[in-house]
Amino acid sequence: MMESYITMRSGVEATGEFVDRKSRFIAQLVHVECEEEAAAHQAAMRARHYDARHNVPAWILVDGRERASDDGEPQRTSGLPTLEVLRGAGLKDVCCVTTRYFGGTLLGPGGLVRAYTAAAQAAVENARAEGLLVEMTSVVPVDVRVAYPSYEQVLRLAEGSGAHVASTDFTDEVCLHLVFREGEQEPFRAALTELLAGRERLEVGAARFAEF
Repeated sequence: MMESYITMRSGVEATGEFVDRKSRFIAQLVHVECEEEAAAHQAAMRARHYDARHNVPAWILVDGRERASDDGEPQRTSGLPTLEVLRGAGLKDVCCVTTRYFGGTLLGPGGLVRAYTAAAQAAVENARAEGLLVEMTSVVPVDVRVAYPSYEQVLRLAEGSGAHVASTDFTDEVCLHLVFREGEQEPFRAALTELLAGRERLEVGAARFAEF
């Protein structure tokens, strides 16, 4: 099972540009979480570049679905090369739309593949340089309720077990809201049971992907 993946931060856009014989190729990379969001990004780029000849989309989702279109370019010269760049970078839940402004000279299939590849690579490299890429890790939320005298011990155990303490509630007892990388919660659970002789109350949530 996949433990982590790289994606774009939500709400931001990375761009990369490549020029060949006056044809401009502008790659625009964003975070998406479904096919509809990918389609919306393509529509937005069509509106932004209404005077461009092509707006070539390629997207990959974390569930394994992916798609690319040549949008009128010769078959397999634009969408697939863009998709290969996203695959090669290990990106998931992203959509890249590359806009082409025709410069008056035909580039040929090889030239198109190089140009679309270069533009997409530039967008990915710029995203990385600008800190727009994030690693999403499979994590498990764990809530632990303990009496006040046990709080410090449990906190040290949690931090020593690799937990991130998301928040803590102090009422008639203490509730620690912890987040573990998936799998790391089990050794913590065993150690906690040994520490408190089963007096703890622990709730383990479903695994999900999040920044950790």
